Amino acid sequence: MSSPRFALDDQIAAIPATVRDVLAAVQAPALDPERPVLFSGIGTSLHAARVAADWVTQLTGGRTRAPALDAHHLAARVPLTGEEQVVVISHRGWKRYPTAALAKAHAAGCLTVAVVGAAAPEQPAEITLHTCGNETAGTFSVSYLASLAALARVAAGIATATAPAAGGAAATALAAFSAGLARLPADLAATVAEPAPIEAARRLDGREPLLLIGFGVDHPTVEEAALKLKEGSWLWTEGLSVEFALHGTPAVYRPGQGAVVVLPGEDDGGRTAEALGLLAKLGIETVTLGAAPAAAAPATAPGLPRADIHFAATDSLLRPFTAIVPFHRLTAELARLRGTDPDTLHGNRDPWASAMKAIQL
Repeated sequence: MSSPRFALDDQIAAIPATVRDVLAAVQAPALDPERPVLFSGIGTSLHAARVAADWVTQLTGGRTRAPALDAHHLAARVPLTGEEQVVVISHRGWKRYPTAALAKAHAAGCLTVAVVGAAAPEQPAEITLHTCGNETAGTFSVSYLASLAALARVAAGIATATAPAAGGAAATALAAFSAGLARLPADLAATVAEPAPIEAARRLDGREPLLLIGFGVDHPTVEEAALKLKEGSWLWTEGLSVEFALHGTPAVYRPGQGAVVVLPGEDDGGRTAEALGLLAKLGIETVTLGAAPAAAAPATAPGLPRADIHFAATDSLLRPFTAIVPFHRLTAELARLRGTDPDTLHGNRDPWASAMKAIQL
């Protein structure tokens, strides 16, 4: 019997072309770098917001500090003065709290930007940036990358406005970021062309919970990956920063669970190497994921192994684009092994179907 092919597989294959199209279509909105910028969303969109917030901080040399807020939190309890510029990400554009957050910001007199899918209804925002069409898989993949592409234009626009005052290091980072965006569709195509992580899926199949660890720019990636693995493989999965993975949380580590560790692309003070050592001592099956090395390159860094799964090397700030793709593919391979459904999740099965339909998302 042949292994099932999912709509998720087709969505993953569409990522390079979709990102290329969004980068070509979206122009950076004219945001004021002297005013606060807030990024907001729920779930996958919140993870994209966290990436964008980090981009703005890094590319402006810290001159513009941009928090990322849960849309429920923003709508329900965060006061707004009207000085803020609020960017809300919501692929379908109709969910309860992203819509409420955007409406609240608009009513407060904030400059509002909606980053939504192509089929989203009209938004209560001054600026709307469209990404891509609706997903054919319930485990979203291409829409996350499309949102990141639009947000990359937003972040680069803010950074360009601060460039005269931000200094040489920020200008160098912005130039590398912009050059990396030009190469990004090719880097994504190379990542999609990597061998499917079938062996890694076999090593992790049945191991629960799954722990995903990432440092810095990779932290939002493992949080997003944890959500994908929950949705598509139905394994309880948590994404943690490397430092959090070393503090307190080891009390629940035990043989029988699995882990995926993203090897850092920047100096993390040796903490990822320490985390790998801890996992090995506790008997936890661990898969590593990292940027593809050059043909003759040594192991990634002292104390770190070669990666089991690769993604294309790109500008350090753009790793969220390429590093998430192997996790999407791992989700699909685990779903094939486990007989789960990443396309409808539990959508057609009770009690999930009736229970979830009773909740207004």
